Amino acid sequence: MEGSGPQLLTDPRALRIDGCLPIEDYAAIGDGRTLALIGRDGSIDWLCLPELDSPSVLGALLDPADGGSFSLAPTVPYTATRAYVPGTNVLRTEFRTDQGTVRVTEAMTVDPAQTAPWRELVRKVEGLSGDVPMQWRLRLRFDYGSRRLEPEVRDNLLLWRHGRLLLALRGWDAGGIEVSDREVQGGFVMQEGRSAMLVLVSGEELALPVPARDEVERRLDATVDMWRRWISGCGYEGSWQDAVERSLLAIRLLARDPSGAIAAAGTTSLPETIGAKRNFDYRYAWVRDLSFTADALLRVGMRELAHNAVTWLLSAVAHTHPRVDPVYTLAGEVLRSQQQLPLPGYRGSPPVHVGNQAGAQLQLGGFGDLLETVWMYVGSGNVLAPRAGERLADSADLLCAIWRHQDAGLWELGDYADYTTSKIGCWTALERIIDLAQSGQVPARHLTRWQNERAQIRDFIERELWSSSQQSYVMKAGSEVLDCGVLLAARRGYTDPGGERMRSTIRAIQNELHADGALYYRYSGMSEEENAFLACSFWMIEALALAGERDEAAELMDQMVGLANDVGLYSEEMEPDNHSLRGNFPQALTHLALISAAAITTDRDARR
Repeated sequence: MEGSGPQLLTDPRALRIDGCLPIEDYAAIGDGRTLALIGRDGSIDWLCLPELDSPSVLGALLDPADGGSFSLAPTVPYTATRAYVPGTNVLRTEFRTDQGTVRVTEAMTVDPAQTAPWRELVRKVEGLSGDVPMQWRLRLRFDYGSRRLEPEVRDNLLLWRHGRLLLALRGWDAGGIEVSDREVQGGFVMQEGRSAMLVLVSGEELALPVPARDEVERRLDATVDMWRRWISGCGYEGSWQDAVERSLLAIRLLARDPSGAIAAAGTTSLPETIGAKRNFDYRYAWVRDLSFTADALLRVGMRELAHNAVTWLLSAVAHTHPRVDPVYTLAGEVLRSQQQLPLPGYRGSPPVHVGNQAGAQLQLGGFGDLLETVWMYVGSGNVLAPRAGERLADSADLLCAIWRHQDAGLWELGDYADYTTSKIGCWTALERIIDLAQSGQVPARHLTRWQNERAQIRDFIERELWSSSQQSYVMKAGSEVLDCGVLLAARRGYTDPGGERMRSTIRAIQNELHADGALYYRYSGMSEEENAFLACSFWMIEALALAGERDEAAELMDQMVGLANDVGLYSEEMEPDNHSLRGNFPQALTHLALISAAAITTDRDARR
């Protein structure tokens, strides 16, 4: 730990490398507008305010020396164990020392009666046994660490002002406060049967509430109740219920209230490989992810969140109508650029980006993602407004004109080509628009053209994207490269999941893209460039289950559930040899793929 004061002696399982904790040593808390990452050693190293995609105020995740953090832990040697309060996104950590044990409960509170636009991060310490010396230290750094500000000292709190943002720190029984070098700290002895509390409150521009302790206690209890009520709507019952519910709760942390957007992840620029350059900002909403979101949520009965996500999607794509961009901001606005920040990055792995230039790419599969999402939504008993139907028909007409173009593909590559995942996405788009037109949800003005183009897309796929030598659908035309993304053909209904071509594709991918145990690389040749892509394993599980290989799917599912971190969370990728998490965290696509894979493997009637 940098800074003055006693050093915090950490759990030996949570040792920092280059000032950074392993990604798997973080847990996430949030309130539906932003989230915080809490390390096993009691340090909050990531928090953006006031929104998930706002600049960080705690950013040690990407700049350990001066990015900002909020630590809380014993000052004597300890071991730490942690778990979420069952059915919630409220975290509890027990620190055990030779002098006693304390429990820290942490949450970003959510109160259904709360209408003011403010955030509240609560850290409650309870003495379970003995007398444990504790220390906390808050180092706020605004605008991704570029600004240090002295706090204003008031009678009962510390106050920071930065632009429109107001932040206040208040504590009860948490020791005296020392202010030095633009950081604040305090220490206290936690006695058995006693409790202490710290609360960091943020608001914008006009007013900031200063909470009383009993109000914070009430909101903390209400937050536990809210999460439990929400997850009680899950209709999944099967072997992996705990993992499904944890994944749903993780997705809910990434779902922006009240719009319904689903962020791809809670962070920016966590590297896919240490020392490499494939670092991206995932705090935005991908159309692809919304398709997986609708599928996963509707399969397990979480209809309300699915409705919000679909409503957001229809609103966002209206900004680029009839084109479908791959990604939009959480506010539903166009996003086609990024900038680089002068930060060292996680474990010295720059670049650190804000924004994402994938929105400027042509990704034809996005049309399929959009229409698949709407088709699933309508298929669950919902109805489209006439204006939405008109716009979807316009998008289908545009797709008919451009589907032969080469694009960036599912993996957003700079090498434009005829990617199989993209062409299957085009087929899916027209298959779904035809069904929507025949059911009266969209105008059938060009039904014959849609049907003709759909047939031509299928002919192209079967002629140009099937390899006789590989006995598999390949990644792109003119190539023998295999791609785990083509496994999605099974869930999209493009081909018979149990047919010979799909079964042969599964076998080829198992032989060539298998990394280790349950893990798979995205496509051929990636073993030297990046780590295993976790969603691919769940796509393999889906494909196996849909092909009728449910025992094999279930065995693989058991292995994948066992690879989550200690609180059930996943990032984007994993090192095959040591199972270290890599990439942005927590990752929506991984958790969504888990939910769908569990539901499909459990449901013996699941066919599309």
